[in-house]
Amino acid sequence: VGTNLTDLRLPRRVTVRELGGCMGPIWPSYYGECSALLFVVDATNPTQVSSSCVQLLSVLSAAPLAAVPVLVLFNKTDLPCYMSLTEMKSLFRMQDIVSCATQPITMLETSARDGTGLADVLQWLRATLRDPR
Repeated sequence: VGTNLTDLRLPRRVTVRELGGCMGPIWPSYYGECSALLFVVDATNPTQVSSSCVQLLSVLSAAPLAAVPVLVLFNKTDLPCYMSLTEMKSLFRMQDIVSCATQPITMLETSARDGTGLADVLQWLRATLRDPR
C-alpha cells in the first residue's frame, strides 16, 4: 500500500514512482512532476481489460499529461494465458486511442518476472528522457 520509488541512471538519475491501479484516485496529484508515463497492463487478465482501458483513457485526457510520452506495457508474457500484443491492441482499440491521443504512445510486451522486454523499456526511457543539450 502506498507508492514505491526507484532511482535509475539512464545515464542521468531518473526517479520512477510506482502507483498501483487501486491508487488511481491519487494519480492526478503526481501528474505535474511526470516527464514520461509507463502504464502497465496485466495481459493475462481479460476481465480487467475494460477497467485498464478506462484508466488509460483517463490518464491520456489529463491536461498536465497532454504532451508526456506514454509507454504502455502489456505485462506477464511469461504466463501461458498471456494475450498477444495483437489481441491486446484489439481489445484496447489502441489504434483509435493512438489516433486521438495528444501524446506519443508506444506499446511493448514485457515480463517483470523473467525480464523479457526490459532492455526495450530502458531504451525507450533513455531516448524519451535524454538531456536536451
